[in-house]
Amino acid sequence: MSTEVLERPESAIAGRRGEVLLSVNNIEVVYDHVVLVLKGVSLTVHRGEVVALLGANGAGKTTTLKAISNLLRTERGEVTKGSITFDGEDVHAMDPPALVRRGVVQVMEGRHVFEHLTVEENLLTGAYTRTDGREAIRRDLEMVYEYFPRLRERRRALAGYTSGGEQQMCAIGRALMARPRVMLLDEPSMGLAPQLVEEIFEIVAQLNREQKVTFLVAEQNTNVALRYAHYGYILENGRIVLDGDAESLRNNEDVKEFYLGISRTGRKSFRDVKSYKRRKRWL
Repeated sequence: MSTEVLERPESAIAGRRGEVLLSVNNIEVVYDHVVLVLKGVSLTVHRGEVVALLGANGAGKTTTLKAISNLLRTERGEVTKGSITFDGEDVHAMDPPALVRRGVVQVMEGRHVFEHLTVEENLLTGAYTRTDGREAIRRDLEMVYEYFPRLRERRRALAGYTSGGEQQMCAIGRALMARPRVMLLDEPSMGLAPQLVEEIFEIVAQLNREQKVTFLVAEQNTNVALRYAHYGYILENGRIVLDGDAESLRNNEDVKEFYLGISRTGRKSFRDVKSYKRRKRWL
């Protein structure tokens, strides 16, 4: 097996550019008034970027996305410090439907679909908050089918009887129907075959390039995420420990060792990687 880190596609843009669209400023998140999960997390997403939020399971990636989309209250969580701004406006106290209308749309971890609705009915639920008329919704539905031709083939099938990859496409397509300005993608590769993961991320890059959708992607698959992202943040134990443009992170020796399992001496086994986590230079 090759130890070479794959290159990003040409659609990925090196470095940061454009104005700040989403800003998370030194937030802390507490569950049940006791458990401190996020500790001073700060990140920015510039307009037109694909930003990767990386880290192991339990690092705090999902909590960060739910803090942005104001879904923490459903799990007895709350932001106790810091601020979150979207397009220059503080959105910390805004309810989730209002955030969706402003263009902040989250695709939840685990491919949540309405199982007893058809694929097309699922897609149309994404347009629930829109007020621009049936013709505009019809055009956007056709646009979703152009990006996800498999959904067109399965449009009359019950979503609960489609494959995992089709359900992930349905969830992303439903979010597109809300006309997002920034889409929060939570673990889009979870449980999918490598070929499907590549297909999903290719479509993300295409949507970013052609529809100008900004993405914040929480992902454990560091290798694929950094090939499609412009910028990345690494989260550990509720703290941002490293950030930089995607290419610099992919070439960082620490990231190679601790997240890609690769070092100057070749690919490491899980046991080897675990043994020299003590050497992390950022901790």
